[in-house]
Amino acid sequence: MDASLVKTPLYDWHVAHGGRMVDFAGWAMPVQYSSIIQEHTAIRSGLGIADISHMGRLRFEGPGAAVFLAELLTRRVADMALGQIRYSLVTNDQGGILDDVLVGYFRNSHGQPFFLLVVNASNRIKIVRWIQAHLTDERANRPGEEIIWNDVSRLWAMFAVQGPRSVELLQPLVDVDLQSMRYYRGVQSPILHPAAQRQGCIISRTGYTGEDGFEVSLGATIAKDVWEVLIERGQPMGLVPAGLGARDTLRLEAGMPLYGHELSEQINPFQAGLGSACHLVGYDFPGRDALLKLQNEPLRSVRVGLELAGKRAARQGAVLLADGRPIGSVTSGSYSPTLQKSIAMGYVAPEFAQPGTDLQVDIRGQIESARVVELPFYRRNKKGMKL
Repeated sequence: MDASLVKTPLYDWHVAHGGRMVDFAGWAMPVQYSSIIQEHTAIRSGLGIADISHMGRLRFEGPGAAVFLAELLTRRVADMALGQIRYSLVTNDQGGILDDVLVGYFRNSHGQPFFLLVVNASNRIKIVRWIQAHLTDERANRPGEEIIWNDVSRLWAMFAVQGPRSVELLQPLVDVDLQSMRYYRGVQSPILHPAAQRQGCIISRTGYTGEDGFEVSLGATIAKDVWEVLIERGQPMGLVPAGLGARDTLRLEAGMPLYGHELSEQINPFQAGLGSACHLVGYDFPGRDALLKLQNEPLRSVRVGLELAGKRAARQGAVLLADGRPIGSVTSGSYSPTLQKSIAMGYVAPEFAQPGTDLQVDIRGQIESARVVELPFYRRNKKGMKL
């Protein structure tokens, strides 16, 4: 393993427990422990835990923080309720997607508000530089509108506890009613275990698997101890640690876009099917004028779901064809452990985006049949869950 790679607080645990480590956006991360299918199936049917400490976490506070973020992100921020989390985009001046992010609104132990921006690991440095370019010293220190922000990515760790038994695992360890917590909500809570050394965490009902679950942010110094507590408590429930591989097949089944695949600076939100994440009335943010224009223009291509007739996986870059003519390409593809079929996402010309449209895909020189289907491929049972 390259010594220059950044290690999460759980790196030694991953190595000691058979994690196959890879370079992911400059971080040493486990791609799998046992098998991707086993880890995937455990989360769909019961319970899994993943180290997501590589995600970028940026904290903003001060009286000017809400307005600054509203003028940086495509979603409204100033009207967020305490504990609310919103999915948003960061766009460039042309309306291309710089990153997709989560922004949450919380208060510290003194009652002072702060915002937490979670960004993709591969885009953290880019987004930090984007923020620095838009947050001048004059803006940050304007009387009555001061802004303080910090990159806390290395100071905190982050776990994803996902699966139908997530509440059962986490409830005894936090001082909040998890069953009644709504999706895209979060709260600060002490961790009710000696391993936490009386520290707290931020726990949110969010995830990137299409399954019920939570994401937990906590101090890096206690991360390994708390992780081991969760592993020990979860073993009787069938808990398994999951790597990047299972997280990718899970998010693909859920139709969730991944930056560098379905999202890029060359793709705008309307092509990606993310127009609802763009609030174009109110605060002006980079790219808003371009998006106002783009929303009224014909789309060049649109994101679609695809089911393949055969079991071979269509990987990123595979050409999509209609009657032998190229009409788009695959952005992500894999065999679906849940659906027992090969699925993919890609971009096609709008006239070929209607569900039920028959296409072909060129998989390394072999032509396979594919059909456009509605996204997501998989929907979990939300019975009893507040939304």
